[in-house]
Amino acid sequence: MNPVEILKKYCGDNEELFELLLKHSEAVAKKALKIAEKFPEVDKDFIYEASILHDIGVTQVYFPGLNENAKYPYIAHGYLGREILEKEGLFKHALVCERHVGVGITKQEIEEKNLPLPKRDMVPITLEEKIIAFADKFFSKRKGELTKEKSVEEVIKEISKYGEEKVKVFKEWLKLFGETP
Repeated sequence: MNPVEILKKYCGDNEELFELLLKHSEAVAKKALKIAEKFPEVDKDFIYEASILHDIGVTQVYFPGLNENAKYPYIAHGYLGREILEKEGLFKHALVCERHVGVGITKQEIEEKNLPLPKRDMVPITLEEKIIAFADKFFSKRKGELTKEKSVEEVIKEISKYGEEKVKVFKEWLKLFGETP
């Protein structure tokens, strides 16, 4: 399985979107694999593949300047990525797509905030899912910033917009992965 070819397939002829997603995903993969070195039990090949594919759902959502005719909001890219990868027969990878958004989104949050998402928990469960979701928080999809790693403080500031509970989860991950605030 070649994750880059799968990503390219779903970007179609939108070369600019493909390059943006690939650079972002490669930065996430590099950080995720570095974290994975601390955990001999994790599947590093899976972490690489799933890191490259974690944002494939962005090909289906509105993205300023790159995908403006898409009908879905950005927050939907996780579950849409799951649908794409399930069609490809990559069920474990598909769960990473759905569960990596933020530090996870609960069914309760979806219902309370009336989010345009299926009503189910979308929270990282496995160690591999947590590693990828964590690594993803450090990299933007803004042009010019794709490979610039954010500081822990910058990540916490961004996550804090979604509530103290989200910051608490991120800080638990900082301890788990041996990162320093």
